[in-house]
Amino acid sequence: MKTREITKRGKKPLYETLYEKIKKDVVSGKIRQGEKLPSKRVFAERLGVSVITVDAAYRLLIDEGYVYSKERSGFFVGDAAQGKERTDRITPTAPTDTVAAKSDVDFRFSSFSKIMRKVITDYDRALLIKPPAFGCVELRKALSDYLYRYRGMDVGYENIIIGSGSEYFYGMIVALFGRDKIYGLEYPSYEKINAVIRTEGADCEFLKMGKDGILTEELEKTKATVLFVTPFNSYPTGITADYRKRIEYVEWAKKRSGYIVEDDIDSEFAVGAKPVETIYSLDGGKRVIYLNTFSKSIAPSMRMGYMILPEKLLEEYKQRLGFYSCTVPAFDQYVMAEFIGGGLFERHLNRIRRKLKEQN
Repeated sequence: MKTREITKRGKKPLYETLYEKIKKDVVSGKIRQGEKLPSKRVFAERLGVSVITVDAAYRLLIDEGYVYSKERSGFFVGDAAQGKERTDRITPTAPTDTVAAKSDVDFRFSSFSKIMRKVITDYDRALLIKPPAFGCVELRKALSDYLYRYRGMDVGYENIIIGSGSEYFYGMIVALFGRDKIYGLEYPSYEKINAVIRTEGADCEFLKMGKDGILTEELEKTKATVLFVTPFNSYPTGITADYRKRIEYVEWAKKRSGYIVEDDIDSEFAVGAKPVETIYSLDGGKRVIYLNTFSKSIAPSMRMGYMILPEKLLEEYKQRLGFYSCTVPAFDQYVMAEFIGGGLFERHLNRIRRKLKEQN
């Protein structure tokens, strides 16, 4: 592989150029099925690029089946598309319960049960101790690493709060900002967001959706200062906000000195040439509160999610709401920390994405 082809800067990011070059060599047969690829560090040194660039390229190739990783062995060329370029892209538009059902079918209970037994043995009496208010450090650190590895999100574990799902966090967000604020919601949107906010005694304003997200004119005229959005596969419309609309949301928050609540549920099932960039990342984590759960990616019974707070809100949250106990049992958190930290969660997601591709 010629270094000049990769390191020459153009309009595309370097990781995408590297991704396309490796894919081209795999499809053409220049790199054969089963052939081992250089490690990320060696490849980065050879090409004169950062390890992060190589990691991002490898991640895309793994997602599409061109490459697979073997623990402690490295990266190898897969058999997904030898001699045939894959150009398919999946954006799930089915109701989220359908996606959850697919997740449930693909879930490996044997692996999960091994982790549960391991946690009981390793943690022993620590399982009887009440978890910290923000959640167990082990899980928060595992999530921080996973988000950087899988989503390209640079998040300190100190900013991550564990809780029993999005509905719990909706209420906490209203408690943080107050009942006197007006909360902007996509129209139509997940009805429980409105129900929770109304129950907390605050007012909602419904903003009509266009083909790529909330209409610009709706954003301009709203009196809301806190905006709830589901940028990927919004329920029930299935609308996904494109890059321009996500930037528009960020600019809206800056102009209003407001905040965006990004409910990123289902985003793990996005399959395409590029990872779905979060509004949180586009904003640099300044005015975006990020939410996600495991109820769709694993199962509805997994009543566990996480919220990422911007640095500006962290201290205020501690002062106003830090007395609340964590709503997720310590055992469940340690199990999830092992599941994520061992790479099994990512493998689980990749299996589902491959099946979604096959079904499309």
